[in-house]
Amino acid sequence: MSAEGVGRSRTLQDRIDPWRAAALHAALDLPGEPPAEGAALPHFHHWIYFLEAAPGHALGRDGHPAKGGFIPDLGLPRRMWAGGRLRFEAPLPVGAAAEKRTAIESVARKAGRTGPLAFVTLRHEVFAGGVRALTEWQDVVYREDPAPGAPAPEPARAPEGETRSRRLTLGPVPLFRYSALTFNGHRIHYDRDYAREVEGYPGLVVHGPLIAQLLLALAEEEVGPAAAFEFRARAPAFDFEEIALCARDEGALVRLWAKGPDGRLLMEAQAEAASAAR
Repeated sequence: MSAEGVGRSRTLQDRIDPWRAAALHAALDLPGEPPAEGAALPHFHHWIYFLEAAPGHALGRDGHPAKGGFIPDLGLPRRMWAGGRLRFEAPLPVGAAAEKRTAIESVARKAGRTGPLAFVTLRHEVFAGGVRALTEWQDVVYREDPAPGAPAPEPARAPEGETRSRRLTLGPVPLFRYSALTFNGHRIHYDRDYAREVEGYPGLVVHGPLIAQLLLALAEEEVGPAAAFEFRARAPAFDFEEIALCARDEGALVRLWAKGPDGRLLMEAQAEAASAAR
C-alpha cells in the first residue's frame, strides 16, 4: 500500500431498505410508484445505502468526516465530487442484504489554474446474494481555499441539439432532503453563510450526484435500463437557479448534459442502453 493510501480497502454491509428507496423516489419527485420489496432497486439509488455515521467530534469544518480517515489527509482543505463511471451488472433487489467493497484505486496530484489539486479515484463493488450488482468508480478532487476576491474560472458553454429536456429548480428543500437521505453533512448544501463566506460560492451548491441521478433517470425514460453510465461535473449549480437537464439519443448511447440559465455547462454524461450492450 502506498503512503497516500492506494490499495487500501474496506467492506460495508447494509440492507436495501424499502422505506429509504421510497423516500428517495419521493425526494426526486419521480413518476410512478416506488419499488416494492423484491423488485430491482432503480439505478443510482445505491447512493443512499452503506452510509457511515461519524460522531460530531470527528467531523471537519465542512461537516464531512475529518480528513485522514479511510482516505489519507492530502493537505488540501476543500473537497468536492468530480464525476464517475458505473457499470450495472445485475439487479440489486429491494429488501436484500448487500455488501459494498471499496478500494482506493489511485491518487494523482496536479497543478491547476487555481493552485494544487489532488484527484482520488475510489472503486466500489456492490454485491447481493454473492452476485455483483454494480461497479462504480468515484472521482473526488481536493483543492485549496479560494483566494479572497479571486474570480471564478470561466465555465464551458453547454452544447445544443437536445431531443429531450426537463427544467427544474433544486431549492433548499430538495437539497436538504437529498443530504439527509445520503447522510451528506457537507455544509455547502445547506449552510448558506458557510457556502458564501468560506468556500466562495454565491449560494447553496446542488449535489453533483443528485444532478447525475436525474440525468440518468432522463436517459432511462428515453431508452430503458442502462448498462453503463459515466459523468463529469464541469461547474457548480446553485439552489436559486433553474437547471435544464438535456438528452440526445445517438443510437447505442444517450448523450446527456445539464446547463445553467446562462448556458454554462454544469455536467456532461452519457448512458449506454442495456439493449444495445447485449
